[in-house]
Amino acid sequence: MKILGISGSPKSGGNNDALIEKVLDIAEKRGFETDKVLISASSIAPCTACGVCGKGENCPIDDDMQPVYDKLAEADAIIVSSPVYFGTMTAQLKALCDRSVQLRRQGFQLSNKFGAAMAIGGSRNGGQEKTIQTIHEWMHVHGMVVMGDGGHFGGILKKPAAGDEEGMQTAVDTINKLCDVLEMLK
Repeated sequence: MKILGISGSPKSGGNNDALIEKVLDIAEKRGFETDKVLISASSIAPCTACGVCGKGENCPIDDDMQPVYDKLAEADAIIVSSPVYFGTMTAQLKALCDRSVQLRRQGFQLSNKFGAAMAIGGSRNGGQEKTIQTIHEWMHVHGMVVMGDGGHFGGILKKPAAGDEEGMQTAVDTINKLCDVLEMLK
């Protein structure tokens, strides 16, 4: 089974890129195939609501979203991490979420996949839960099965994430919960 990790940060090598690397490493050690999308290494334009994808055609915007469609469709589970930007996910991650409407309009291709979310804020109560809620809403709109860390909403960290022991444990718990559920399906 394959787990796709998405880092929603435009900052290369930052907290979210490192967090996605960490959780995917845990998944690999548990025997899962992994793949990733780093917004920091991607250029994804916003949706223009042209409606072309609703007619069964591919999105006409020629950018880095094209291979992301395949990665999303091929994954059994998706784990998304975003920094908190003004109380929610980054605009770059929102562009990816909006553009994923093509997969919804063309057969609900993400339906029944498993999803989890993590967020990193500037302080312990820096908007992480609202950011995770927004990511969960994207997953729900696609018909995904959403889970948290086993007791809460998902990975809730403050920066620098590597030094946040309590927060890092929520991220580890989140990926392990996702792996546990996938293992039950094997």
